[in-house]
Amino acid sequence: MKDERLSRREFVRDGAIAAAGLAVGLGAVGGSKGVGADEDAVRKTRSYNPEMEYRRLGKTGLWISAVCMGGHWKKLDTVVPGVFRNSSRWLNADLNSEGFRKNRRDVVSRCIENGINYIDACTWQEAYGYSEALRGRREAVYLGFSWYQEEMRNEQFRKAGGLLKTLDKGMQLCRLDYVDLWRITMIDSSSRHTQEEVGEMMQALEKARQQGKVRFTGLSSHDRPHIKSMIETYPDVVQVVVTPYTAKTKELPEDSMFDAIRKHDVGMFGIKPFSGGGSFFKGDGSPGCPEAGENDRLARMAVRYILCNPAVTAPIPGMITTDQVDNMAKAVKERRQLDKAEAKELEAVMDQTWAKLPANYQWLKNWEYV
Repeated sequence: MKDERLSRREFVRDGAIAAAGLAVGLGAVGGSKGVGADEDAVRKTRSYNPEMEYRRLGKTGLWISAVCMGGHWKKLDTVVPGVFRNSSRWLNADLNSEGFRKNRRDVVSRCIENGINYIDACTWQEAYGYSEALRGRREAVYLGFSWYQEEMRNEQFRKAGGLLKTLDKGMQLCRLDYVDLWRITMIDSSSRHTQEEVGEMMQALEKARQQGKVRFTGLSSHDRPHIKSMIETYPDVVQVVVTPYTAKTKELPEDSMFDAIRKHDVGMFGIKPFSGGGSFFKGDGSPGCPEAGENDRLARMAVRYILCNPAVTAPIPGMITTDQVDNMAKAVKERRQLDKAEAKELEAVMDQTWAKLPANYQWLKNWEYV
């Protein structure tokens, strides 16, 4: 059996390919169009599919599919009954059950088939679940790693040494020889972290990269002004940000977070593309509900809207069926710009979504203007 681990030579090779992507500048490649980009570098990206569009992940130089896979598997119990072990909390899933493992492996396989080449994991459960789903084919996708339970959201892990121990612990648990992107999860209002705490986090990220454990570094936060400040203060460390971007989000005309993202060539993954899902979709939002076809259309419309901003590398929706993966791949291939009727419909849907946001998602309203 071919050794699935990345050799030092392969690690250096991939870094060279990434550097080639960096050299050609900003741009996106959709299928064989090759607009403003080095097509050869794009074809060498992981799980390249000519039917998928690829966007450059900022200064990392990696070419990433225009839609990627977020780590969450909410509502998975609607397709794998009993997987949540007598609890409604999706993080309480039985990670070793046959149903869970098959579902995650099947969904990841369909991602690979469609050319979707990045998976974002922000909990230990996600990191473990997707590492297992990728066993034997680790090089098919780029893997984002975070273990939020033992990172900056936990005051016991706000020193560089503690954060590095979390990385080592996670890599050992997941049997990973390296991580493509370590994107530490901060508290939502990350400006509440002290300057010393932020400095310790940046030190941990930089040291992990120097040690060869991670290829690229970044962070996750819901605090727009603080993200902008961290990009400007630590431009060599903040290579990627993971942060909300919904189908209602618009860029501020002045002093936008995206000013810093563009200036410092930072890649961006957008979480919450469907505003948490519960208020955006019709019916109960599950794959088998009577409104599933209509919900698929709305999901594609939202992704098309988000991709109109070239500063967003990719939205990262959670997906629990292979049909959902196919639907997201279809969204990338559809006409990008919404027509007047579609724009009016999406605006109405998002107005209703905002009005119905549950208490724990009210903070998303702060992401209407970025």
